[in-house]
Amino acid sequence: MPEMSDAANVADPAFRNDVIRGLQQAQPSIPARWLYDHRGSELFDAITKLDEYYPTRTETAIMRDNAGAIAAAAGTGGALIEFGAGSATKTPLMIDALEPDHYVPIDISGDYLRASVAKLAEDYPDLAVDPVEADFTRSFDLPDEIRGLHRVGFFPGSTIGNFVPRSAADLLRTFRDILHDGSSLLIGMDRLKDLDRLRAAYDDTEGVTAQFNLNLLHRINCELDADIPVDLFRHDARWNEMLGRIEMHLVATTFMSFAIDGTRFTFDEGDSIHTENSHKYGKRAARTLLLAGGWTPVAEWTDDADDFAFILAEAQPNRFAP
Repeated sequence: MPEMSDAANVADPAFRNDVIRGLQQAQPSIPARWLYDHRGSELFDAITKLDEYYPTRTETAIMRDNAGAIAAAAGTGGALIEFGAGSATKTPLMIDALEPDHYVPIDISGDYLRASVAKLAEDYPDLAVDPVEADFTRSFDLPDEIRGLHRVGFFPGSTIGNFVPRSAADLLRTFRDILHDGSSLLIGMDRLKDLDRLRAAYDDTEGVTAQFNLNLLHRINCELDADIPVDLFRHDARWNEMLGRIEMHLVATTFMSFAIDGTRFTFDEGDSIHTENSHKYGKRAARTLLLAGGWTPVAEWTDDADDFAFILAEAQPNRFAP
């Protein structure tokens, strides 16, 4: 085995394990959360500003147009807990609407989290901000400072669509365990729609989404002592009708062989690495998913075209029957 570089020595062992284990599967795949290093987070922020990427624009308009109703339904004050580092647009909208006493952003990318918090502190100097660097797909402890406060979880952007339904339900149950009974959850979900619009949103003409996807390979090279020929992969966004989702793949354009931390992989032309899903939910399916995750839907706001839904759900105490 070759001697590891300093970069590999300090690499996240979970990242290394997920990459090597994932590429050894019959369909090579890497969990989507590893797309979001600092550069990946910057690129995704750029994606949300593209003309083709309707989810951010649509969800933001829903939140802005219904801010008063959302606040009345979810309540004001307490603690706003965002699963993912704060969006420059959506987070301020929710802070302005809900007027929380504490804001708790949670993100796996420490650098991006710190940058987001610094900007927010400038704009809201009187708001108590308690960032948590953590993988929100796994259980963790919230800051002691919000103990006893009403908690509102905030999970915008249809990020729940990145998870297969079984994992999405597990994630929602994790959120419930973290937030506890009596808490609320504000969550965005993308609707089913015209396939041309869906494909364009994940394969834009400027190639930003392609850069975002390919950045994962650059990250692997940098952090895991790898020699992947990134230029020999291309971005591919495809619709899976049976599973109701857009899939992002990195497709090999020729035969290649490369090593990651001493483990060698070979790809034939056309082989792909599956990097992300974006499931789209109809109205009933969205509510059923929330219920499966332990959350009871209580209110819903959509745009005029019903392209996107912003849903309020509650962690109601479990009932004995029925």
